[in-house]
Amino acid sequence: MGAGGTELNFLTTEDLTRNDLEEILDLADEFTRVLSRPIPKVPALQGKLVANLFFESSTRTRLSFERAARALSADVMSFSASGSSLSKGESLKDTALTIEAMGADLMVVRHRATGAPWRIAGWTGCQVINAGDGAHQHPTQAMLDALTLRRRFGDLDGLRVAIVGDIRHSRVARSNVFALTTLGARVVLVAPRTLQPVNCEGWPVETTDDFDAVVGSVDATYLLRIQTERGGASVFPSLPEYVSRYGMTRDRFARLPDDTVVLHPGPMNRGVEIDDVVAGHPRALILDQVTNGVAVRMAILFRLLGGK
Repeated sequence: MGAGGTELNFLTTEDLTRNDLEEILDLADEFTRVLSRPIPKVPALQGKLVANLFFESSTRTRLSFERAARALSADVMSFSASGSSLSKGESLKDTALTIEAMGADLMVVRHRATGAPWRIAGWTGCQVINAGDGAHQHPTQAMLDALTLRRRFGDLDGLRVAIVGDIRHSRVARSNVFALTTLGARVVLVAPRTLQPVNCEGWPVETTDDFDAVVGSVDATYLLRIQTERGGASVFPSLPEYVSRYGMTRDRFARLPDDTVVLHPGPMNRGVEIDDVVAGHPRALILDQVTNGVAVRMAILFRLLGGK
């Protein structure tokens, strides 16, 4: 597919062309229609085995890939680190080689270490999809976000998108920056200085620490949770101050333009980055993102595994 320096894997959004992205989105549109059928399934990947290797906790991404693979009639084998032989000292490499020996055609990998999916792609002959590696990349999330915006607005050309919150520790933010700007959007990163990237030189974005300065001029706001597991909570003074300056409160939501939408990759911390009322508003497309995630992952699996 061209992601990650090979046609066989989908590892990052940074080297995808606009044509690459649009082909995936167009195919995902086709699969949204499949998913709306009375029997939402096609035999496109019958006989293929997809292995989900999740070394880090996940609900949405893991279940979404399982749903996508089964909707294409692939067989699915799921691995989770808890209760596995990793607790007995087995290495990541040996775990991957074991899964390959069981007949996996493709591995979906989530790992806390940056670069782990690339290593597994190098160790095995399987195709690999990056389902999130540390604070580095989450390319399928960026694709489902792009599909959600495209289905809402028609295209992304000129769309102004604010990504708000813990940018420094967010693989979602990094993947979205490159996917959305390649598709023609204008991205502004909004965060306290301590939660902005250490170095975003060369990124095609604006940056600011003043959410209120941009809230009235954006077409979409993308809210990120504070990544406490990666140290995000240790670098701002207090939670109430964060909420007052960067949370999508009811007052701040009321100041958005009437057609501006709100997105969130989940899991949400209601009352922190997003108010409970805002999360349930029709212009909050959070459940649309979940639905679109299945179609996008079907498209990527189909492309990589040569579906018919």
